[in-house]
Amino acid sequence: MDETRTRASEEDLRLVERLRSGDEAAFMSLVERYRPSMLRIARMYVPTPAVAEEVVQDAWLGVLRGLAGFEGRSSLRTWIFRILVNTAKSRGQREARSVPFSSLWAPGEAEDPSVDPGRFRPDDDPRWPGHWAAPPTRWDGVPEDRLLSAETLARIGEAIEALPPNQREVIRLRDVLGWSSAEVRNALDLSETNQRVLLHRARSKVRRALESYLAQEGTG
Repeated sequence: MDETRTRASEEDLRLVERLRSGDEAAFMSLVERYRPSMLRIARMYVPTPAVAEEVVQDAWLGVLRGLAGFEGRSSLRTWIFRILVNTAKSRGQREARSVPFSSLWAPGEAEDPSVDPGRFRPDDDPRWPGHWAAPPTRWDGVPEDRLLSAETLARIGEAIEALPPNQREVIRLRDVLGWSSAEVRNALDLSETNQRVLLHRARSKVRRALESYLAQEGTG
């Protein structure tokens, strides 16, 4: 496990003090902010949405019980999600469902290339073996309003939802919610290599889906 961590910010430390003093509004704000992501991650370790709800509730109880010992060696949200993952793993073991996050591959995922092999020149190509035959499409000429349109963003969302669960959560935390690599690794208990592979696969598939959509629109 990589030990590089994002330490608690001054804002985190002030928030922790409010929580320690019993500030209910501060606590409910945290719950509202993180609950959707917590539910998605918990669901990967337990068999039903109802059990995932219980895991999230237990994790919040763990947060409240652990506030006195929070030392700021990681960001507050990393600390909260580590409590969640540990809670989900323990519950998953009781439900006979627990598996490592990094092994949550979809069937056949290990054999699924991030990029279509047909887009590369063959290994015996006399001039450029293994190089791109059809390189990724550049989007420099695509109008910004089209790239940011509601329909395009919806297609990106659909592509993310279609990913295997571990890839989906890594790309969501990194690219949608803006978490740092260190935060994702430490919150989800991933090695640097696993996080990088999951993110690369996820980004490649989302880009491929978006490329296909833009190409269809361009010829429509």
